[in-house]
Amino acid sequence: MTQLVYALYQGLSWALYLYMIAIAVYILMTWFPNAMNSRLGYYLGRIVEPYLNLFRRFIPAIMGLDFSPVIAFFVLTLLQRGLNWIFFNILTAMVR
Repeated sequence: MTQLVYALYQGLSWALYLYMIAIAVYILMTWFPNAMNSRLGYYLGRIVEPYLNLFRRFIPAIMGLDFSPVIAFFVLTLLQRGLNWIFFNILTAMVR
């Protein structure tokens, strides 16, 4: 049972990490003129834009700079730390 919980934790942790990488690549692609018109830009946009739009509703662009990805990374980091805390406590309780 402990191995199953640990495998679930690892899977969720990696999924969050890969999503953060997808956001970073998407943000970097916005700096290049035609990168968003590529197939990779299209698919990353479909994956990342809904999450970023949650923050864009509340955080307007300041002088043309969009700070919503910074807040999105912060929220994902908090989620990952919360996940670490929850699974650490679950595994500790299972071992006792």
